[in-house]
Amino acid sequence: MKLLESLKKYTTVVADTGDIEAIARHRPQDATTNPSLLFHAAQMPAYRHLVDEATELAQERGGSHEQMAEEFMDRLFVSFGSEILKVVPGRVSTEVAASLSFDTEGTIAKARKLISLYDKKGVARQRILIKIASTWEGIRAAELLEKEGIHCNLTLLFSFAQAVACAEAGVTLISPFVGRIYDWYKKEGGGAEIPADQDPGVASVTRIYNYYKKYGYKTQVMGASFRNVNQIVRLAGSDLLTISPELLDQLEKTEGVVERALDPAKAQAAKEDKLHLDEKTFRWMHNEDAMATEKLAEGIRKFNSDARHLEDYALSQVAAKVG
Repeated sequence: MKLLESLKKYTTVVADTGDIEAIARHRPQDATTNPSLLFHAAQMPAYRHLVDEATELAQERGGSHEQMAEEFMDRLFVSFGSEILKVVPGRVSTEVAASLSFDTEGTIAKARKLISLYDKKGVARQRILIKIASTWEGIRAAELLEKEGIHCNLTLLFSFAQAVACAEAGVTLISPFVGRIYDWYKKEGGGAEIPADQDPGVASVTRIYNYYKKYGYKTQVMGASFRNVNQIVRLAGSDLLTISPELLDQLEKTEGVVERALDPAKAQAAKEDKLHLDEKTFRWMHNEDAMATEKLAEGIRKFNSDARHLEDYALSQVAAKVG
């Protein structure tokens, strides 16, 4: 048996890519995208028709070049998402701009727009996860959107405070970033590799999973941002794991059986008090975690930088079309 086949017995496998052909090869349940992934996918000849469609729709909208560029990106996200949903049976995550990370109302408006664009393409909202940064403002936006039936994936999650606040807000799914947590602690330790059984990223997701299952939260845990196969295997049993095509290839080619690491029954023994976080407590708890504070800020900056690359590409496409 291959590791990927064995893993799928315990965990929903999600492809972390905008490459539709790669998704079709690995047959995941769901898929996630972001501006960087879409920027790279948009350069591929196979997806030129999606770029052309987004450009034409943006031009029809009119307005300034910047307004048309924003429309282009919204349309491109939805076009790729709709195509991805033709090859995955489950859901696709579509990201709200990182520039809205501290803007609750702006996040809500963008999420509603993306859902309306999917609706026009005949895609049911149950198949869409709106991807939002796990800031206090983002979590509040997600709480309201969930009440409207718009399901959310809270990303850039590094601290236990973020995880607790997301669960209390009733969000559909969280994406704790295993690899980026590992990177921070590795750098703090002078660059030395951390033993697999002491991996801080794996430990973080394990703690969150156990807390959620012990207290009966419906929010799903989707480990993300992996550096190696070992991190994935050690989180077998997590509700979902989103994995890059490169690591999916390794899992698919490696013989072996994955043992379940995370289990709702075992989670009942977790020694963790139930928390209720207001804004002050959330901000203090998150601030006390140096890794999480740094990685969240860095992640928002990086996601925003990736979006700017896509925006520059969008402007070039619109400018070429408008002449």
